[in-house]
Amino acid sequence: MTASWRFSALADRHRALGSNLEDWSGMGTAWTYDKDWDEEYIAIRTKAGIMDVSGLKKVHITGAHASHVIDYATTRNVEKIYPGKSVYACMLNDQGKFTDDCVIYRMGPNSWMVVHGSGTGHEELTKAAMGRDVSVRFDDNLHDLSLQGPLAVDYLAEYVPGIRDLPYFHHTQTQLFGLPVMISRTGYTGERGYEIFCRGQDAGMIWDRIVAEGKDMGIIPTRFTTLDMLRVESYLLFYPYDNSQMYPFENEGPGDTLWELGLDFTVSPGKTGFRGAEEHYRLKGKERFKIFGLLLDGKEVPAEGAGLFTDGEKVGVVTCAMYSPLKDQTMAIARMPVECAEQGIRLEVEGADGMLGAMAHTMPFDDPKKLKRTAKG
Repeated sequence: MTASWRFSALADRHRALGSNLEDWSGMGTAWTYDKDWDEEYIAIRTKAGIMDVSGLKKVHITGAHASHVIDYATTRNVEKIYPGKSVYACMLNDQGKFTDDCVIYRMGPNSWMVVHGSGTGHEELTKAAMGRDVSVRFDDNLHDLSLQGPLAVDYLAEYVPGIRDLPYFHHTQTQLFGLPVMISRTGYTGERGYEIFCRGQDAGMIWDRIVAEGKDMGIIPTRFTTLDMLRVESYLLFYPYDNSQMYPFENEGPGDTLWELGLDFTVSPGKTGFRGAEEHYRLKGKERFKIFGLLLDGKEVPAEGAGLFTDGEKVGVVTCAMYSPLKDQTMAIARMPVECAEQGIRLEVEGADGMLGAMAHTMPFDDPKKLKRTAKG
């Protein structure tokens, strides 16, 4: 935790569960607990889990030019986002390469919140705000508790009127246990879930109530790294672990295009004028690789960075892999040549004691039509 300069109000609770509070994005984060990892994955897929994702960076952008700043810094058409609505977006550099992803929340006419991970989102927003009538404020008092899984809505419905009617990628200002919160129907699991944004001084009480009252429903605390199992199944990329910042190209600087990452859908149709826009459009069809899925033979889970081979030649890497006890399948996200990124192409992956058979597979593996996370009622 030597690099940590941000602190979760829930740190002592994570330590009590066995965490050493490893650093993520400058915050001591629960990468490990003293219990079975699979138990947490199964809870979120079948019941629900509560996770501290306060390491995400929350940036408030307010003022007359707030929408102009977000319009330039991100790939989405902000005029389509109304108060109470949010959207997933990307940020690019001048070379049209991915630098961060984020969720944009519109709080009011001239008030926004951008939540991003460990990329340069805060810096990108600050640059875009230069010379504008706008305030950019980083908020580490605002904590983010993620309650994810099919029973999350049943638990919250006891306390939050109308929560069943809150659509996917919408949020509401409300109360939970008599405390002020913003609840957003978002998450990083592929399940129906909610993020509870609360003050640091309230986070402990909210966490404790959910853990205690949710126990009989099967709701349990879950570590941050359980997301690795969930995100592989649900095609959710994690900067920089799936990116060229981690797996650089020879003789090239870091940076991937949205076409390569499969994130080009985050560019609103017809949008121009955002940072890197011209290069983004110019690079279409010039992909050096593709992010694609792998289904592996057997139950062995290859290590992050394991080589991907065809005809004995290394052609790519596995960025994240997992074995699903629910599906009895081993699957992975990989960076591979464009010509290999087709359903059914056979490849091999480095294993602990030799090569593992694998097949290229479209993603997401779980719930490809996103019916769970968008369910109504």
